[in-house]
Amino acid sequence: MKSALETRLAALAAAGETVAYGALARDLGLRMAELTAQLEALMETDAAQGLPFRAAVLRQRLSPDQLPAPGFFLKAQALGHDTSHRQAFTADHRKRLRAA
Repeated sequence: MKSALETRLAALAAAGETVAYGALARDLGLRMAELTAQLEALMETDAAQGLPFRAAVLRQRLSPDQLPAPGFFLKAQALGHDTSHRQAFTADHRKRLRAA
């Protein structure tokens, strides 16, 4: 059974939308640390299954380029991904999520 977080991320991806971390945490009734831990666990699962990162649909609230927070890229790097071109990396994962 999918968690509320997984369900929300899937809906965002299907709609081609993004959400700010704080807004998602509030909507799900989570503290930021809880949301971050759950997102990192999902990234580990996605990487192990060769899937795009569902956490790519999140964005920093004030980010002019709508990119996820730096921690997203650090975690992706730790999981073996090249994130040197952050915009392209994020766009690729969002595109693949929407097509899924």
